[in-house]
Order: sequence, then structure tokens, then C-alpha cells
Amino acid sequence: MSVQSETSRAEPSTSVALFDASPFFEKVFFFGVQHGILDQAKLDSIQNDAPKGMVQIARYFGSEFLRPELEKARDRIINLVSMNLEHESGGDLAVAAKILRENSFMSRSKAASDMLKALIAMPQNSHFGMNEHGSFSDKHIPQLAKWTLSNLAEYQSELVKRQAVAQLIDAAQWLADSLGMDADDLEDAGPDAEAVIRTALLVQHCPQKTIPDWLNFQQLILSLRKKNGTKPIHLILPKGLPSDYKLIVEQVLETMKMDLPKILDATLTPQKLFNQTPAFVGRYFWIEDSLAQIDHFDREASVIWNKVTKGHSDDSSLLTMFLCIGAGVSGKTLLTEKSASALIRKIRKSGLHSPLVTQFILEQAPVQYQSDYIHLWERFFEDAQATLQSDRDYKLHDALVLLRNDCNISD
Repeated sequence: MSVQSETSRAEPSTSVALFDASPFFEKVFFFGVQHGILDQAKLDSIQNDAPKGMVQIARYFGSEFLRPELEKARDRIINLVSMNLEHESGGDLAVAAKILRENSFMSRSKAASDMLKALIAMPQNSHFGMNEHGSFSDKHIPQLAKWTLSNLAEYQSELVKRQAVAQLIDAAQWLADSLGMDADDLEDAGPDAEAVIRTALLVQHCPQKTIPDWLNFQQLILSLRKKNGTKPIHLILPKGLPSDYKLIVEQVLETMKMDLPKILDATLTPQKLFNQTPAFVGRYFWIEDSLAQIDHFDREASVIWNKVTKGHSDDSSLLTMFLCIGAGVSGKTLLTEKSASALIRKIRKSGLHSPLVTQFILEQAPVQYQSDYIHLWERFFEDAQATLQSDRDYKLHDALVLLRNDCNISD
């Protein structure tokens, strides 16, 4: 770049029209010269700094020994200085010329580079766990290489987007923290920030002010339905929400108003709505606590299991119950000889369905015993099936002997 040769061909009456489409730095440079803002000493300083800066930039992004790299470095340094001057001056040539006068050419290039590095380090995605943390590092250099050739409008557009994402994440972190969940747990869970905010807004209407697991989230939805029926919920902002986050949370709150009719629709189970309806999948957040779900399952299963077994856990009682279930009748742990005979006749007419027993065990038996119970049943089924379904034993003698030996048959 030859500053003086460019200066010699600029005519005051035509400079604005001639350089209207040129880089902002060049507009500032010639405006400053024409209006006496930039003196000769400043021009000499720029003339000395520019080549040095070009070499440094070429080395940083590739090689200072290749002409194409040097030419690209020239574009980059002019673009960087242009970006910073236009950003700081708001596009005012006089203000920009004074900034250039009071600061070195290289400092404006570095200032723009710092702007871009800060931008690159900002989050792009509102999902926790999908953004890099920390400051700019060497792995970001390829991104910086692209941004050094961008213009201020592109930078400003991207900055607005990333600031909105950052604010969304910060608001979600504040709400999660107020409900007892820290940032590390959010990173591990990886929800979308808006999903965290939506759930936090729902939690405001429930006594338990914590981020729920799936089971508690279902209870939250059911309690809202019971409390409100089909009446709309008046969503409120959480108490103590910092003013910096109010606008972004209010925007998310507005998007929830379209969700409320379905949330309060008693014909849709929480499972169907939040896990099987595409528009709602991932839209709300709950803690994936598999241990809690297993514990809940065990509690639910134990109620039914204990009701059927009546507390009996011996093999004979269990096999009697399994036999009834396999025959398609209500499970009992003790049969009279009369009911046992009726059961055998039913088995010979309709069959003995082993999968029904396996399914029952997997759905209702305590998890830690399921494998043993399935093995107990399958061994019995393999040995007993032929006898129980034999047409030759028309008096049921062999079948009843079998049941007396392995099951609970009373006289």
C-alpha cells in the first residue's frame, strides 16, 4: 500500500465520489488529509506501520514469504482498521480521522482484532454443553481469518445474535441456580436455555421450587391441570429476577402462551405431549434421573406385586400365580383342587401362554428378582407344558399330581 501515491491523485472536489465505495479507512485517510486533521508526521507513521503490520498478519495466518498471503494480509489490515474506525466513530469521517490521528495505525488493527476475538469467544448456540468456554485460543484462528475479511455490518449483525444467545443462557443459569441447579449440572444435562426458562416459569405455580425430574414434572403438569382446569394460567416472572434478564424472559413467556392450551388438555398425557409430540420435544426441561425413575417404578410395581402375591415369595406360591396368569385368569397363590381342575381344562382348551407371564414379571416384579422369577417360570413351563396340555390324561390325574408337587393346591 502506497499512501503517498494515493494522496497525490486525490482531488478535493472529487474525493468523496471517487472513493465512496472504497474501504472506510481510505475514506477517513483522504478526508483527514484534505481537512488538515492528519499531518505529514502522521502520514509517515502510517506509511511505516502498514508494511510491518501486513507482514505480521501474513505470518499469523500463513506465511510472510508468499505473495498471495501478503496481498491478502494487505486486505485484512485495511479491513481491520476500517472496521474499528467505523465502529468507534459511528461512520463519521471527521471523528474517525481524529481517532486515527490520536492512535497508531497498528493499534486500530489490533483493536479490531480484539473485537473479533471477543465475538468468536461468545456463544453461538443456546444449548448448554454445545458452546466452548474461555477466551480466544489458537484453535479459533481459522474463524478469525474469515472474520478479518468481513465488514462492520456483518460483525454488528453477528454480535446482536450472539449477545441475545449469551443473555438467554445467563438468564437460564440464573433461574436454574435459584431453583437449586448449578451451571455444571446444566452443562451435563445439555438442555436448551429456553427450555430451562419455560420450566422455571411453570415451577413458579407450584409449591416445590426446584427443577423437577421427569416424574415430578409429570406431577407438576397434572397439578396445574387439577388446579386450573381449562382456565388459562397467568404466567408470572420469578421474584428477584435481575432487570437485565426481564426482557428476554418475557419474550420466552410470550411463546409459552401458545403452549398452555395443550399443557392444560387433560386428554393428553404428559408422556404423549412432551415426549411424543414433535413441537414439544425438548421444549421444556426436566432432570433425567434414571435412579429416581427406577425407584418410582419399584414402588409402583411393588404395590401391584404385593397385592397379587399377598406377601408370599416361595416358589410354589409364585408358580401358582404364574400358571394362572399364563392361562389368562386372575393370579392366585393358592388353588383348591376344584379350581385347579377348572384351570387345567381351560389350559387344554385355550393354551398356556408363557409370554404373558414373562411380561407380567418384567412389568410388576421387583427389578432385582425378575431374572430369577423368569428362570423359575421357564423351567416349570418347559417341564409341565406337555402334561398340562395332554389329551391322554382325560381324568386330569397326571396334571393334578404335577400341580400338587410344584404349586399350592389345597384339598
